[in-house]
This record gives sequence, C-alpha cells and structure tokens, in this order.
Amino acid sequence: MDFEVWPETIELGHRFAQEGYELSLVGGAVRDMLLHRRSHDLDCCTSARPEEFEPILRRWGRDGFWDMGRKFGTLGAMRRRADGTEVKVEVTTYRSDVYDPSSRKPEVKYGHSLEGDLSRRDFTVNAMALRVPDLQFVDPFSGASDLAKGVLRTPVDPYQSFDDDPLRMMRAVRFVAQLGFRIEVDTAAAIADLAGRIDIVSAERVRDELEKMLLSDRPRAGIECLVDSGLADIVLPEIPALRLEIDEHHQHKDIFEHTMMVLDRAIALETDDDGPVPSPDLALRLAALMHDVGKPRTRRYESGGKVSFHHHDVVGAKMTRKRLRALHFDNHMVDDVSKLVDMHLRFHGYVDEPWTDSAVRRYVKDSGTLYARLNRLTRADATTQNQRKARMFSMAMDELEQRVEQLQTKEDLASIRPDLDGNEIISLLGIRPGPAVGKAYRHMLDYRLDHGPSEHGEAVEELKRWWGEQSL
Repeated sequence: MDFEVWPETIELGHRFAQEGYELSLVGGAVRDMLLHRRSHDLDCCTSARPEEFEPILRRWGRDGFWDMGRKFGTLGAMRRRADGTEVKVEVTTYRSDVYDPSSRKPEVKYGHSLEGDLSRRDFTVNAMALRVPDLQFVDPFSGASDLAKGVLRTPVDPYQSFDDDPLRMMRAVRFVAQLGFRIEVDTAAAIADLAGRIDIVSAERVRDELEKMLLSDRPRAGIECLVDSGLADIVLPEIPALRLEIDEHHQHKDIFEHTMMVLDRAIALETDDDGPVPSPDLALRLAALMHDVGKPRTRRYESGGKVSFHHHDVVGAKMTRKRLRALHFDNHMVDDVSKLVDMHLRFHGYVDEPWTDSAVRRYVKDSGTLYARLNRLTRADATTQNQRKARMFSMAMDELEQRVEQLQTKEDLASIRPDLDGNEIISLLGIRPGPAVGKAYRHMLDYRLDHGPSEHGEAVEELKRWWGEQSL
C-alpha cells in the first residue's frame, strides 16, 4: 500500500508501543490516505484504557488536550507544527458496543481486539486500520476493494448495522455526495426497509448530515439518493413531494428535476473566496433546494389545461421556515433561506417592464445582505429551454445589476434610511413617542426609496406636508 502518514502519528505509535499498548489509525484517516487526501483530524484506537493512555497522550499533545469523550473511552490531543499546521488526534479504547433499540446511543463496552473494533464501524471503507508505528495495514472486511470500486457496504449485516445506529443511513447518503460512491444493493435495500428508524435520531444529528451533504462537491447526487432511499420522506418530506405527476398536456415541468437543475446551476454561480458568495454557500444551496416546495400545495388546474402555482413563493417560504426550524438550523440561517425563497420570483416582473429607480432601491433594500445570493438564485431558476427567453432574462438581470452599481455610487442602497430620524420627527411634529412616529418614519422611508436622497429642508417640508394630510 502507498501511504503517506503523519510523522507525529508514528511518533505517538512508538510511545504507545514503549508502554506495551497497541495503537492504530482507523476510519476516515485511513480511507483518506488511500485516496491520497490529507486529513488533519486523525482517529486512532488502542488496546489501552483511557486512564492508561492519558499520560502518553498528554505528553505527546503539547499544544492541547481534551477529554469530553472520556465516558466513551475517547481522549484527544493536538500538536502544532512550525508552519502553524495543527495535527489533532483522538484516541479511543477498542469497543464492542451494545445498542438499545429505542436509542442510537450505545452502552459502551470495551473490546479486546482491533478486528472486533473495526466490525462495529459504519462502512467497510471506514473499517480499515493502519497499525503504528510499524505501518501494518489491516483490512478484515475488504474495505480497500470497496474503496477502489466506489461502493458503500456495511462490515456486518446492514439490517443489524442500521438498526443499531440509524444515523449510519444518513451517512451513507452523505458519502454518496462527498465521495461519489454508490450504495451496494443489499445495503440500499436495508436503508429503504429501515428508513423509519431515522425517527429516533436527534434533529441536530440529521441536520449536521444534511449540511455536510449540501456543502459537498455532489449535493445533487446526495439529495437524489436521500429521496430514492425513502429517508427524505421523513427528514425532508417537502422534496420528494416535488415529484408531482406530469399533467397529460405537459404544461408544467417536473418540479423535482427542475429543482435539481436549479441546485446545480446555483452552485455553479458561487464565487471564489474574494467574491460575494464564496463557495460552498449553505444558504444559497438550501434556498435552491427549497425554492419551489410551495408548488404542490398551490397547484391549480386552469381552463385550457394550464397549470398554475400562484403564491407558491409565499407558501414555500412558510414551509421552508417550518422545516428548517424542525431541523434546528440557527435562526439566522432560517431567516435567510426563508427570505430567499419568499423573494425568488420578485425579479421576474423586471423582464417584462424595467423598474423605476424606486423599485430598484426597494429590491436592494428588501434583499439586504442577501442581494448577491438572491440574484444567483434567480438566475439559477431560469431554466427555460427557449433560447430567446433565456437571453432576454439574462440581459435583464445584467441590466438590473448595472443599474444597482450605478445607484450604489450615489447612495448606499443596502442601508437606506429616511432623511429624518425618529428624534427629528418627534421634534418637528411636536408629538410623543408612539405609533404615530412609526407611521411617519415609514412614510419618510417610502419617500426616500421613491425619490432618492433629499436635502434636509426638502425632507422637513415633505414630513410636514404628509402630517398635515393626516389630520384631514
């Protein structure tokens, strides 16, 4: 085998061997070495108990030590290289866990052999080990062969594996997206049969797997696998619901396939680190995935065989907010993605009739920090096969972005405020703080959006004119 192993790991192996203990690199670290990838977070397992190897690990990890996983037999340490690179190692005692059927949390029991420890791992490609310091490769379940074939298979019977820990089914889908693998037939059948077991997994764990999948190089493959396996029916039911029957007159697109295309196109529009939407961008990818989830609920058959989805943007935004909250995404992400879904149709009116400067200001003001993402989502959503329409749409978006740039040279569109603040409004109108001040503030904001920046005197005059009308 052609390995390039961190020298720090070999050194740690020598230290364990000197004390009479076995130490092996395991899991993703070994898999990544075979794929010629460098991993800075290394997992090891050992014959020693935590209290036995803790002094060894503390001496090795001169730049950091942690023990949050002590109850699972895991301790960690970190060493920093001269170039600033951090090498992190977590060491776990050999285990042979026993699972409670009502929970994915195992009753931790220590094992006695490396091979026994490898048998409890999720997939054969993660059930390989490299003994250190002598670099003996251990592969009792033919993980290297499966890795070469790009196949995901469990070391033990897949029904037992997924029944023990249902989160492994989500990891299988994630590896499809991250590594470009396919799931072996019997393993895929077990996922389909046991998909309902995912209910016992916490929302946070499911969310973490979805995030990793969406931030991978092949999120579309992961989403398609999630749907085909039946897992999406439980963790993200809005997506398989997009597979509506095509009407006999083909008046609307296959919404699921359209969504997958939009996801691909949105990813292609992400930027490098210096751009406005650095890749990978979770908010943009989630919005692309969820942008049409309101269509199944709003589908209506019109006269002449036409199909409509009126207000699917508004309905979809509410559905998106509810789903992301259920998956325990943070509030900021929930707000951003829901807003993108809500606004993803806003630009379409511009294609037919270019907006006034006032409408352009409102678009930028309403989208705020999401402006660059919203434009990319909107472009990605324009999947028409009509080349003339596609060119018109692209040209209209180009024109809008140019107009925004021109206006930005004169005024900060994203942070537009009225030309008079609340205190000035109170003073000028001689009123107390209350609803009337808010109403006046909103009017002055509308005036600012409609007319652009005003001189102070002009703003005062407009406020007094408006206030005079309120008493009529």
